[in-house]
Amino acid sequence: MSADQMTLAFDADCHIFTGCGFPAPSLWSFIFEPIAGDTDSWYFNKPMLLAVIGTVVIIGFFWAAFHKPKVVPGKLQMVGEAGYDFVRRGIVYETLGKKEGEKYVPLMVSIFFFVWVMNLWSIVPLAQFPVTSIIAYPVALALVVYVIWMSVTFKRHGFVGGFKNLTGYDKSLGPVLPMVMVIEFFSNVLVRPFTHAVRLFANMFAGHTLLVLFTIASWYLFNSWGIAAAGVSFAMVLVMTLFELFIQAVQAYVFVLLACSFIQGALAEHH
Repeated sequence: MSADQMTLAFDADCHIFTGCGFPAPSLWSFIFEPIAGDTDSWYFNKPMLLAVIGTVVIIGFFWAAFHKPKVVPGKLQMVGEAGYDFVRRGIVYETLGKKEGEKYVPLMVSIFFFVWVMNLWSIVPLAQFPVTSIIAYPVALALVVYVIWMSVTFKRHGFVGGFKNLTGYDKSLGPVLPMVMVIEFFSNVLVRPFTHAVRLFANMFAGHTLLVLFTIASWYLFNSWGIAAAGVSFAMVLVMTLFELFIQAVQAYVFVLLACSFIQGALAEHH
């Protein structure tokens, strides 16, 4: 949010008895002034900084956990192994199988923890913003999955077989086959990658908006009615924070699960 909007939202003189309207969160909650550069050519803002820091944290954690692995793991290695094994066995193996899925484990582990950490910034003090609520980040991740999905499809089945795979070609459908092929083609080629990105974006966007809403409302009510009135809204901040912790992990899980299901469909033999 801009400096003027931040001042309005948390101004002690802004409350119901002064006639100051409630500064409800809107798109301005997702717009940040550049930290470096300018908006006309290039810039570096808070979400970009959080993405860089998050990437460094993830790489640093796994490097620290596994650069000198031990037969009897220490605490850090145990946590790293637990996280890695959760994605490998709980998502990749369950969806793709051990034989086909092993080669995709590093990618899926990377995507899972990147999405999770980008989501977690929402509840970290000072950061307090989920990077994935900016649509560009989920779109970039969905595009990575999409390119791999399409590549695997045509590499596995060839051009004709890949086209049949994407369109659900089945001659036993008879007269409805052309309609089914058109629907399946648009579903696979356009709708799936779109919903893959939007599902993550929309959940994080909505969650952050609710947290900002109740946080501003707590301050607004505190200035108007005192701590008793503000306490109700602040209780919702705590409830929503706990709920967001759950949703953040679920969205990372779902994003990777869908990525694996797309690849599983690309690997499936066409009949």
